[in-house]
This record gives sequence, C-alpha cells and structure tokens, in this order.
Amino acid sequence: MALLVVVAALGLLLGACSNDPGQGSDPDPAQVDAVAPPADDACRRLVPDDLTRTVNATRTVACTEEHTAQTLVVGRVPDDVAGDGPDGDALVAWTARTCAARFADHLGAGESTALRTVLGWAWFGPSRRAWDDGARWYRCDLVGGGPTSSRLATLPGRTRGLLAGLPADRWMACARGASVQQGRRVSCAQPHDWRAVTTIRLGEARTAYPGDDAVERRTRQFCADSVAAWLRYPASYDYGYTWFGAAEWSRGNRRSVCWARTSR
Repeated sequence: MALLVVVAALGLLLGACSNDPGQGSDPDPAQVDAVAPPADDACRRLVPDDLTRTVNATRTVACTEEHTAQTLVVGRVPDDVAGDGPDGDALVAWTARTCAARFADHLGAGESTALRTVLGWAWFGPSRRAWDDGARWYRCDLVGGGPTSSRLATLPGRTRGLLAGLPADRWMACARGASVQQGRRVSCAQPHDWRAVTTIRLGEARTAYPGDDAVERRTRQFCADSVAAWLRYPASYDYGYTWFGAAEWSRGNRRSVCWARTSR
C-alpha cells in the first residue's frame, strides 16, 4: 500500500510577484527607471531576491561569462492588457502565460518537462516612474532556480534546447527530506529522496477552474497510479503530488506534478 504524502497548493515559484521599488542587485544606472526597452538575449547575474520583484535593472554581462539569467524575450504589453496599470491582474496573467510559453519553447521542453525542471523564468517590467512616462515593455528571463532557492545555478553559454529529448539530471527537479512538502528542492544530480516524475493535465486552455477539491482529488488518483507505473509496480511505495490553485490556473497552468520517493 502506498504511503500518501500530500503537497498543498502553494502556487508556482516562478515569476516575480511584487512591484517593489528596489531595482535589483548590482543595478546599472542606465537601466534604472528606463523608458526604453532593455536588450534582448542579454545575460545577468541575478540572485534569488531579484525574483521577488517585477522591476530589475541589474547590469548585463557577456553570456560567455558566469551568469544566472538570460533574457528570452523583450516586447510591448498590449494596450488592452496594460489598462489596469503595472500591477493589474490582466497584465500579470498575460505576462505569465507569455513568459511560460517562451520558456518552454526556448528550452525545447514539453509542458510536463517545463514543470519538472529546476530552471525557472521571471518577468520584469518598467518602474512606476518609467510606466508613468509611457514605458510599456516587458522582459522574460530564464533563471537558474526560483525566489526560494539558496542560490541560482550558473547557466551554460548556450541554453536553447537544453531540455529537449532526455534532459540531464542536473536540470531536473528532485527533493531531499521526509516529504516533498517539507523537503528542500535540489537538482536530481544531487543526492535526493524524491523525484518529480510525471504530470497530469487537468483541463484545456478555455476550461474553467474546477475547484480545489476536484483538482486535488484528480491529482491524487492519477499520481497514485502514475508513480506506481514509473516505479514498475513495487509491492509498496511512497508518492507525493503538487497541485496549483485558481491563481495559477488563470495564468495558464493546467497541470499537477507527481513525485516518487526514490534515490535514482
């Protein structure tokens, strides 16, 4: 019989979450309060705290140098999305969907792999001063971790297609600890007790959010069977799951993640 390890809906640890007046670690004065869009395909040395803000003016470095972030796309926010201001729900949801899609496309990752990697994405926009002066750009960055990481991983000089095919364990998500919920997220190349092995798709793009109870129930049922299959149907096994609530659903995430207790 499987020992069920429940992981509550905590929300994705991807993307910035507050329009903080701080503009990042090691800011470039030329980028602070800039109305002009930042450079595309640029690299930076971001730190986890940078990922808690929607404004970032960290100076760029050559992508051949050590870096933890690479810009995936820079563009203009559509007028109908920008109507509620830089903190509006519509802008946050639209930017999250846009960055998530570009993140997966750039890495060559399917939806399942994109949710099971230690890599992440973050989005940034203009400061309030720049917004008031007419700036309407957004920036999506590939980053080597998330805002709760102890440090961000150094990215390789070339990241396109990094998760295509069978990705290296270095880039896939595992955890150490008695449970997934209480454990520390680590790369699967490190010693671990849990591995994110599969995902379940719970709806299509236009599907209304079915409610927490339905999402949790379907996730639990699927993961019990899916993890058993991944482990090749042992007599007993432990599994966990991560499901995401209504806020992430509105940003386009329709999947939950299944975890197997395993050291491999």
